[in-house]
Amino acid sequence: LQNKIVDHCERLQFQSASITKYVAEVLPGKNQRAVSSASAARELVIQRLGVVRGLCESEEQRLLDRAHGEEERAHQSILTQRVHWTEALQKLDTIRTSLVDMLTHLDDLQLIVSPAGLRTQPEAEGILDPQESDKLNFNEKCIQSSLLTQLWVTAVLGCLSGTEDVRIDERTVSPFLQLSDDRRTLTFNAKKSKACADGPERFDHWPNALATISFQAGLHTWVVSVQNSCAYKVGVASGQLPRKGSGSDSRLGHNAFSWVFSRYDQEFRFSHAGQHEPLALLRCPAQLGVLLDWQAQQLLFFEPASGTVLHSHHAPFSGPLFPVFAVADQTISIIR
Repeated sequence: LQNKIVDHCERLQFQSASITKYVAEVLPGKNQRAVSSASAARELVIQRLGVVRGLCESEEQRLLDRAHGEEERAHQSILTQRVHWTEALQKLDTIRTSLVDMLTHLDDLQLIVSPAGLRTQPEAEGILDPQESDKLNFNEKCIQSSLLTQLWVTAVLGCLSGTEDVRIDERTVSPFLQLSDDRRTLTFNAKKSKACADGPERFDHWPNALATISFQAGLHTWVVSVQNSCAYKVGVASGQLPRKGSGSDSRLGHNAFSWVFSRYDQEFRFSHAGQHEPLALLRCPAQLGVLLDWQAQQLLFFEPASGTVLHSHHAPFSGPLFPVFAVADQTISIIR
């Protein structure tokens, strides 16, 4: 027992010596390296944010200069038009005065027997009716910037991610779709379901569905998992979107009431009012984010994992807009 106690004391002594050495030799070095690493990390953060800040300031100045230049151009065009139409008014007034003077000083017989005199009267040649022209309007596209859009989307994702509770309105679900219990997942069925009771809100032909929530102000974003489907549409639609029939009126992207990002096999495109814009993507996104900025009248589609903007569209929205979905292959799910 004494020997065991002695052995235990020796082990405790060795353990104490090891701890003393670790505290005396290792921890100071660890502390110094931690301080050095933290200092380097802070310098890196300051350096990188300085670069970003400088780039943002440069981009801000460039866009402000472009906006100012576009304002000056529109202003000068309006001034030029004002001078032109003022001269036209003066010319017309002169002609009218001349004709009134002729009517005042010539009787009917003189008007009949003096056709040559009438032909010598001035005419309003070259004066046309005013017409609308883009030259007189401020071009809002002058401030479009891929850098600004990318940074803005990244900032919005950090502020608004997960704030929208988007769920699908079961009253609108096509009979070719099956809705999950949590009302977030749509599954395509090639065979039309007979269990769905028809109603005015339900799509009866195209595999579409609307969300329960709508937006008519503010900034909103939601994300859809699309990795399991090779045929889907995601976007927004007006409540005026027709629900019945097999025509283009109720087909997403083929009417004036819907704006959608779509995929068919390896083909991606943005569609609205029957106009289809092909999108060249390097890879198929597993998730698709939608960002609606009502104040800026802008609709953005992005990849949440990288924050990459896939497409941006400006449109004069009016009335409430609903998140809209369509799937013709397997499933898509709203994840937040």
